[in-house]
Amino acid sequence: MPRILISTSSFVVENNRHLNFLESRGFEIILNPYARRLSETEIAELLQGNVVGMIAGVEPLTRKVFQCAPNLKVVSRCGIGMDSVDIVAAKDMGIWLSNTPDAPTMAVAELAIAIMLDLLRRVSEADRNIRSGNWKPLMGNLLSCQTIGIIGYGRIGKKVCQILKSFGSKLLIYDKCQVDPDPGIEVVSLEYLLSSSDIVSLHVPYEPSTHHLIDGDRLSVMKPGAFLVNVSRGGLVDEDEFYVALSNGKLAGAGLDAFEQEPYLGPLRELPNVVLTAHMGSYAKESRMQMEREAAANLIQGLIAQGMIKN
Repeated sequence: MPRILISTSSFVVENNRHLNFLESRGFEIILNPYARRLSETEIAELLQGNVVGMIAGVEPLTRKVFQCAPNLKVVSRCGIGMDSVDIVAAKDMGIWLSNTPDAPTMAVAELAIAIMLDLLRRVSEADRNIRSGNWKPLMGNLLSCQTIGIIGYGRIGKKVCQILKSFGSKLLIYDKCQVDPDPGIEVVSLEYLLSSSDIVSLHVPYEPSTHHLIDGDRLSVMKPGAFLVNVSRGGLVDEDEFYVALSNGKLAGAGLDAFEQEPYLGPLRELPNVVLTAHMGSYAKESRMQMEREAAANLIQGLIAQGMIKN
């Protein structure tokens, strides 16, 4: 019996008509047994046997993994980024690839805004104070009065800018490609953005050129007392240097939804000026449902293209 592996940490199979269709055609659906991000070894083991297609999360789909999956024909990524997939290896092995670039956009953008508001108005800090018996109103800042630097002006970066314009924030953007932003948004150099922004928000994919994009040198350029928000990918920030900048007061705080190693167990958890979330940018029910439907539909298109089922 041909198998379909769903490797995302969570996925609602029930009432997904595309998966129901595959089951009616004799495909067996296998779920991620760990309910978390899989390691290279774990995903390689799960792809062995007669697994012909998968709906992928952010686990490392390397050449080594693909070599352990001789029957794999289709990888349908449930999400935007393809940085965890060795695209060259997949092409070499004739594996059909797809992703769902539009579905998570609003969810990730809204989380970025939520973290900015949390940091500025010190919501999480106030909550912790009250729970520990300390009633103390905390002075914060208005989002409307901040200069916000957006690194990466793709789908999510654009959506974040659209939302922030309604607050009245001053917006700076940097993108390695030439972009044509909406009126009122200024395109600047990365160095100028870092030195001028009260909040820096990352919206770029992880790749060799963006590894530790925010390193010690760039942290030193940032405006004293600024905030950094990363709802994109782990590896964009040098977490060791970041810890130092947050500990010594160079930065006022940070909000992180992605980490180099997940689940994250590092020292940033100890800092009261850091908001941490568990890589849940796309975890809004409406967006997640759309992502899952699109990923399953893409899977079927891939299976048709690979001759595994008839149209």
